[in-house]
Amino acid sequence: MRSIALLASIGLALSATSALAADTWEDTLAKARGQTVYWNAWGGDDRTNAFIAWVGEETEKRYGVSVEQVKLSDTAEAVTRVLAEKAAGKTEGGSVDLIWINGPNFLSMKENGLLHGPFVEGLPNARYLDLSPASAASVDFTVPVEGLESPWRLAKFVFNYDSARVSEPPRSMPALLDWAKANPGRFTHPQVSNFMGATFLKQALVELTPDASVLQQPATDENFEAATAPLWAWYDALRPNLWQQGQTYPESPAIQQRLLNDAEIDFTMSFDPASAAAAIAEGDLPETVRTYTTDIGAIGNISFVAIPFNAANREGAEVVANFLLEPETQARAQDITVLGSFSVLDETKLSDEQKALFTALPTSEALPTNEELGKTLLEPHASWMTRLTEEWARRYTN
Repeated sequence: MRSIALLASIGLALSATSALAADTWEDTLAKARGQTVYWNAWGGDDRTNAFIAWVGEETEKRYGVSVEQVKLSDTAEAVTRVLAEKAAGKTEGGSVDLIWINGPNFLSMKENGLLHGPFVEGLPNARYLDLSPASAASVDFTVPVEGLESPWRLAKFVFNYDSARVSEPPRSMPALLDWAKANPGRFTHPQVSNFMGATFLKQALVELTPDASVLQQPATDENFEAATAPLWAWYDALRPNLWQQGQTYPESPAIQQRLLNDAEIDFTMSFDPASAAAAIAEGDLPETVRTYTTDIGAIGNISFVAIPFNAANREGAEVVANFLLEPETQARAQDITVLGSFSVLDETKLSDEQKALFTALPTSEALPTNEELGKTLLEPHASWMTRLTEEWARRYTN
């Protein structure tokens, strides 16, 4: 019996080895050829749609993999479809091959076992990523990615300022307070009920809190008060020096940009590092506007793609995910005349020739370089944003 068990064990080991041996990238490329990848992605932006179409043209040309974008108004549509297929016992041949996904939708698919993988480390171009545990490419709104989704584009919190009126912008939250005291009424932020206003508070919290690692855990009655005490002390001093003494706030970043354009204030903020350069090119901002981040870095938000567990064209989806990480692809995405999305790649892992792809891009004095954007800071757990905005409203709107 022991001999039989040993043989069975050896057989299983050989079988596993064979399976691993069969799962090389060359095998993936061979299986992917001829597949059509149904990429479910938000379809509300023409430039993004055009970029996805270009991706399909390139993967068809290079790997024989075509891409069909399924334009979504809400990513949850695709998640619900995969969930329904699992409930119906459809474990293969699913209708969704690739999803542009983030945050709660990723968490939902992960918790419900709806994802293929881990697959990211098997992508040849993953060598250009920083996949250390604390990297922004390894965590999606505090949820560990664990190889179940692959990054493809980066958004990052930045300040824009008019260099005609501000020669040295403040590069920390304490420095911002000093600047506001010296220049009362020249700084403001969007209402905190707006995403950008809340993000400004989160950026300040990450810098001012005694231990930023606490923010990666859910906010509780116990940790919230200690973590936010420095923020409120700082904001109490800042508020009287804001535009209109902090009694009112711009409804949105667009209104804040109009105030900058009218020289009522000197700063705006954005989650798109290319937004000021694009606005200048369109004549919507003065040519003297510049973009920067604070010295500690800035909150970043990486967009990911994931593959459902029952994807009909899994290999093709992996080829597309890998193509999105090509330095040439990332450089094209970063071109402000194409998409203007900053690269998710770790610049230190690129060759000089690959770095040159980015330095050769169309430039604008308002467009920061990858190096100037600095460190990407992790988003706090989603519960912090809820409690922050509630506490801000309680303190400052009554």
